Amino acid sequence: MVFFRFIRTVGIRLNIHSYTLNKPFKSVNMCKELKTRVLRLSPLNSDDLTPQQKEWTEILNTTVKALKAGQVVAVPTDTIYGLACVAQNSEAVKRVYDIKGRNGDKPLAICVGEIQDIYRYCKVSVKEELLRDLLPGPVTLVLERSSTLNGDLNPFTKLIGVRIPDHPFMRHLCQMCGEPLALTSANVSSQTSTVAADEFEDLWPNLAVVVDGGPIGGKSRLGSTVVDLSVCGRYRVIRPGCALSATVQVLEGKYGLLEDPVNQ
Repeated sequence: MVFFRFIRTVGIRLNIHSYTLNKPFKSVNMCKELKTRVLRLSPLNSDDLTPQQKEWTEILNTTVKALKAGQVVAVPTDTIYGLACVAQNSEAVKRVYDIKGRNGDKPLAICVGEIQDIYRYCKVSVKEELLRDLLPGPVTLVLERSSTLNGDLNPFTKLIGVRIPDHPFMRHLCQMCGEPLALTSANVSSQTSTVAADEFEDLWPNLAVVVDGGPIGGKSRLGSTVVDLSVCGRYRVIRPGCALSATVQVLEGKYGLLEDPVNQ
């Protein structure tokens, strides 16, 4: 487990670069002071949990408050650092695209806290046991979206990628929010994924909260393995990611799914 320690509040005067959903356009000079709360996750002292649990609650409450206010936050996951906002908030989703300079035809995944949440926002065509074998974990499952999900999120596709990161902070955050978070990598579009908070420090001024969980070890910068399970009995690898071999072993070896011929 981990606990949280507040380390600083950063006030920065900056130029804010504005983007369309398809491509960057001329930056707008805005003299505005933005304050970013940078919060650090530290190892938990098992000898005395009470103070750490209090700080855990404080940092979760701070992050949830920012998300509920329509802000974008940076968070550690089990693979790389991510930018998150409430998926049901259309303005917040647009803000994520602005911050990253991301093309509007590139989808965002959603992150939820529990397996049962997937059934609310997706039409699931695989066994629940399969979901539990892969999640929580470094895998994004692409399923058909339900009408409950915000129509402004990836309006160009009937599919949605869903994650449950194997990271206690992210799971608690989603549970406390009570709704899905839109999640993408914490970097400017087309740049390298980040595994430490200081690697995307240039984005901090545009974020309400940065949760610094320290370096993410044990994984590459490849991000999660993305697999399309929207067609019954088949799977399609969209992105190999960091857990391809283990994921395929589950899909083929345990559940007998066939790889889509497009991938072969």
